[in-house]
Amino acid sequence: MAKVLLKFKEAVIKEIPLDQDVMTIGRKTDNDIVIDNQAVSGYHARIKKEGNSLFIEDVSSLNGTFINGQKISKGELHNGDVVLIGVHTLDVILEKARGTDTKEGFAVRGRSMDETVVIGAEEQKKILASQDKEKPEILGGFIVIEGSTDKRDYLLKERVTTIGKEDGAGIRLKGWFAPQVAALINRRKEGYFITPAGGKTLKVNGQKVDHKYDLKDGDIVEAGGLKLQYYVKE
Repeated sequence: MAKVLLKFKEAVIKEIPLDQDVMTIGRKTDNDIVIDNQAVSGYHARIKKEGNSLFIEDVSSLNGTFINGQKISKGELHNGDVVLIGVHTLDVILEKARGTDTKEGFAVRGRSMDETVVIGAEEQKKILASQDKEKPEILGGFIVIEGSTDKRDYLLKERVTTIGKEDGAGIRLKGWFAPQVAALINRRKEGYFITPAGGKTLKVNGQKVDHKYDLKDGDIVEAGGLKLQYYVKE
């Protein structure tokens, strides 16, 4: 059965089966999936079955809904997808994964998660070789240049870090008028990208950014009244 794992900072809070045709997500208690956090709208999103597929729709939420770091209004869900709702994530677990062509000797997606797939000897060599050549995961952080926050230096170890006034924010803003969520920082093996949240102003190197931006060593970021410099840790 399809299900999602509701997580906060990699800790699993709850396992939720997707056993209804429509399941609503939001902060209010009459939702099917309740996320009690101020970064989540009262009625934030919904998951719908359409034929043999699952889709998630944003319901005009304040901070938006993201699949694997991409902001969506509606998107199809696949096994292994990570949905970001506020500062929480929903890890998607489906019996069927994203379909691909079947080729002899290759592991293919789209099979039962319990089924063992035979990998040919040549493909095993390729996989092992690619693993040997993999670069270590990039680790970066921010130094606060201007603005009021808890620390001067933030090492970004989480998969998703929030800049905002919200209690769960990784970079906590201070001040009466500070936004609950100003921006989201996503970590990938190859680096980080930052995205504005809920229509808030985000600038990188003095230029306004209205979509995701891949951070580079030395970039100056302005969000929620903070000015920060991104760095890559050696």
